[in-house]
Amino acid sequence: MAETEEKKEKNEKKQADKDSEAVAVEKKEAAVEGEVKIESPKKEVEGEIKEKKSVVKKKKKIRRQILKGQAHIKCSYNNTIVAFSDLSGKILAWCSAGSLGFKGAKKATPYAATQIVNTAAEKVAKYGLREVDVYVKGVGSGREASIRAIANNDFEITLIKDITPIPHNGCRPRKPRRV
Repeated sequence: MAETEEKKEKNEKKQADKDSEAVAVEKKEAAVEGEVKIESPKKEVEGEIKEKKSVVKKKKKIRRQILKGQAHIKCSYNNTIVAFSDLSGKILAWCSAGSLGFKGAKKATPYAATQIVNTAAEKVAKYGLREVDVYVKGVGSGREASIRAIANNDFEITLIKDITPIPHNGCRPRKPRRV
């Protein structure tokens, strides 16, 4: 009898240790997620353990107001990607034809480019972006359409710059194809 009681006490101690470890892990996870967790200690009433409910308070995210930014447009033969960023280059919102559900050759069309800009403009509206410098890269068919769409979405375009990479006789060209 005495041995079984000792074993029960040891098991209860082990269980209590595991419970305290689990609470510590939960607190660490809450700290990583940015939540503040307030817990009250357990109360023991006549052999029964009762817990009080924990209250979770979330920290408010502060949205920064950005009035001037950049729009980076990459138009290739296969896809079009638009990214809005602040002046230091931190991305605020982006969108591509593939993320909107366009497939195959439809991704590089001017219509897809206008839809991409509209979606990205909705995402960036919460930052209050008004003035935009536009940087265009690539030779796809969505270049002009995407610039027009930016202008139609109530953005004031202050600069349009083509930053398509051009080789200055850098790499050796491929050999001609024999058919």
